[in-house]
Amino acid sequence: MWDHTDLDEAELLNGTYRLRRATHADLTPIVRMFAADPLSADRGAETGTAASLEPYRKAYEAIAADPAHLLLVAVDGENDIAGTMQLTLLPCLAAGGATRLQIEAVHVRSDLQSKGLGAAMLAWAMAAGRREGAGLAQLQSNSRRAAAHRFYQRLGFHPSHVGFKYRY
Repeated sequence: MWDHTDLDEAELLNGTYRLRRATHADLTPIVRMFAADPLSADRGAETGTAASLEPYRKAYEAIAADPAHLLLVAVDGENDIAGTMQLTLLPCLAAGGATRLQIEAVHVRSDLQSKGLGAAMLAWAMAAGRREGAGLAQLQSNSRRAAAHRFYQRLGFHPSHVGFKYRY
């Protein structure tokens, strides 16, 4: 899974940004980006202590070890993280057995939002999913993110389902 994806050549916005696999060293900047987002911060994203990063480290290790998952960062010319997203290929019996591309945790640094980076990241993700055999792409967005919903709809996503979550 993700065998056909050559990330060394994934340039976005005419080479202004490069998309690459996230490394362990990227974890703290990614979590800081989450913590800077008010809705993510409400869900407990924090970077104050090494202990607070431990759940993120465990999740990163599981993501990195599973070939169905692809954690990406968009970086600028200085290799500073500008955005991130997680892609997962899900084989599914529903929808005629189609593989689904699940897009998660799409974040663009707040100072770079509305400049085309998020759209470029998602265009790349959609093309990569197609190359990997996905017949459907899906994502979830917090119901309070009206601007994000308009953004996803402009990109061709349709609000076709209602999602439910159960917290343990």
